Amino acid sequence: MARGSTHMFRVAMADDAKVYRDIEIGSDASLYDLAEAIVGAFGFDFDHPFGFYSGKTRATMMRTQPFYEAFADLDDGESDGLSVEKTLVAVAFPKPRHRMTFLFDYGDEWLFSVTLAGIGEKAPRARYPRVVATHGKAPVQYPV
Repeated sequence: MARGSTHMFRVAMADDAKVYRDIEIGSDASLYDLAEAIVGAFGFDFDHPFGFYSGKTRATMMRTQPFYEAFADLDDGESDGLSVEKTLVAVAFPKPRHRMTFLFDYGDEWLFSVTLAGIGEKAPRARYPRVVATHGKAPVQYPV
């Protein structure tokens, strides 16, 4: 029986690439699952809307297709983006070095650079997603 594949990501703070987390997640996981893993890996509360954007800069981020937003999963149809709940990690990140910007909390605008570092195979009895490397101290989500 095939175990399945994984996607391995380097997720770095957009403003400080020295602060990053390497995350491995099942290729069949949704972008919602990846977002939850990213937020958790940096010690943030998963309590705000978010999106994955193809644009690499603040100026192009929301104008470049495709993009995926949590808003697209709401019934009001207010987003031109694609679904984070229905889109698989393997579809949004088809090959190594593919990069997107992850925006968490549209008010505080936490920006992360998400790069597919590689594709692997699930290990027996391993739990996914998992953080496989940590570098640098994460910022505080809600500074006092």
